[in-house]
This record gives sequence, C-alpha cells and structure tokens, in this order.
Amino acid sequence: MLLKSLVSLCVLAVAALAVPAQEKRVHHHGDLSERPHDDAHGFQYDHEAFLGKEEAKTFDQLTPDESKDKLAKIVERIDMDQDGYVSHAELHSWIRHRQRRYIQENVDKHWKDYDKNQDGKIAWDEYKNTTYGYYLGEEFDDVDDKETYKSMLRRDERRFRTADRDGDKIATREEFTAFLHPEEYDYMRDVVVQETVEDIDKNGDGKINIDEYIGDMFTPEDGESEPDWVHTERKHFSEFRDANKDGYLDAAEVANWVLPGEVDHADNEAKHLIHETDTNKDQKITKKEILANWNMFVGSQATNYGEDLTRRHDEL
Repeated sequence: MLLKSLVSLCVLAVAALAVPAQEKRVHHHGDLSERPHDDAHGFQYDHEAFLGKEEAKTFDQLTPDESKDKLAKIVERIDMDQDGYVSHAELHSWIRHRQRRYIQENVDKHWKDYDKNQDGKIAWDEYKNTTYGYYLGEEFDDVDDKETYKSMLRRDERRFRTADRDGDKIATREEFTAFLHPEEYDYMRDVVVQETVEDIDKNGDGKINIDEYIGDMFTPEDGESEPDWVHTERKHFSEFRDANKDGYLDAAEVANWVLPGEVDHADNEAKHLIHETDTNKDQKITKKEILANWNMFVGSQATNYGEDLTRRHDEL
C-alpha cells in the first residue's frame, strides 16, 4: 500500500534530522559533469553536459562514424522549429532536458501506479484514492496518528492544486512532474517555501526562530555538547539567513535559503558550445558546423572493437 510508503518516508525524514540543514533543505541544481571543464585536456565535460552522464558512456564505445551518424539525428531533434539552425534557446532546452532525465525516470516509475484509467493523465481523485484509499473511508481511524495523515492529505492536495495550472483537477505529465519535483519549477516556488516553513515552524507562528532552525537539524542527546558545525549554523542564521535581523526567518528569507539563485550551468554550456562551433559568428549553429566539431559534442573513445561495438545502441 502506498500509504505505507509514506510512513517509510516519514521515518527517513526523522533520520535525516542529523544531517546539516544546508545539505537537507537547500535545493541546488548540480553541475553538468564532475569532470573539469577544460577543453585543452579533453571534452568529457561537454560530452556529459550535451548527452547526459549515462548516455555519454554509450558514445564512448562508438566509432567516429557511428558517433557522427547519431549526432546528426540528435541535431534534427534539437532543431525544434526545423529551420536548419540550432539556436541558443534550443540548445539550452536540450541540455536541460538531458540533465533532467533522472526526474523523468522517477515520474515514469510512479506514473503507472496513479494513472488507473490509463488516459495519460492523473486526476486528483486517482492520486488521492491510490495513496490513501482505504484509510479515507475510515477517516484514518485505523492509523495511530490520524491527524498526521489528515495533514499529509491536505498538503498533497494543496501541492497538486498548485501544480495543476489550468485548475481542472487533472494533472498532465508535466503538471505531475511539478507535483513530484516542485523545486524544479518556478511556479511551485511558494509551495516549496511554505512546506519548508511548516516542517520547521513548531510553534505555528508562520516563521522560523533560531531554536526551530537548529532543532530541524540537530537534537542533542543528554549531556551532549553542540558540535562545531551547529555553532557555524547559528552564526549563519544571525549573520546571513535573517536578513532583516528581526530574529526570525520569514517566507522571503526561507526562499533565499532553500532556493538560492545560482549559476545556470546549462545556459553557460549552450553559450560555450555555440561560441566554439559558430564559425560565421551569427549566434546559431548549423548541422554542418556541429558535425565539423563532433568530437566536442559527443567524441569517441572506442577502444574495444569486439563485443562492445556489436551491442545495440538505442537512439537517444
């Protein structure tokens, strides 16, 4: 039962209290690759940024001709308006798409559980009945802490309604993705902040004081002294997080904490690839220009021309 999964998540959340807040709460967009971005020593960063980390590994097994053939097909997909050029916007969108594959895989995993009538959409009632079903009919009487589950239901419904942009109580795939991964969508920003405040605000005054902030990440055992990182967090609270110095974190300050502005790595990579391959400097690149620099986009490190090259390589 999916409700049992929710219970497990609650247990994991309790266990996570030992983790420093900046690791548990802050939603960072990771870099596109763990490799150094230094073209003088190879293009592995660009390969992983353009293809995604896992897909880049499959290209490592291809011959140069195979890499070029697959790259040509990818370029046709990136050129969404089919005008013969890849613009910065199209390349940026493609790189973001490749980096979000892990999110799409997570959505794929859950989709079939909730789309009961298989119409390609998930209604709120489908989600609610699948997740809470039996317990709803009994008003959560069979659950030890029914108020907790009522709160979970209200929170899920609020998040679902926010993700449901057209307000029809039916989530498209994109809307359901926003429901499961709200930190990835600007229009879900307020929900992420509100849920964070609710998680930490124990006295219900709608803001976070220093004790609640520290208590969210550290609960000392009897006689245990605070470790150095907790002292550092106290300092961060007063000097950085509490911008207006009123002793509390309000919604705006929480937003700056958990959803900080940061570098758009996909945007920078798109600019870099265009700069390096745009020979006529018209700020867009053709398939010819891309294929002339195929090693930067996909490369080829094929060393095993036996079994590896006879495997079937799925189209991206």
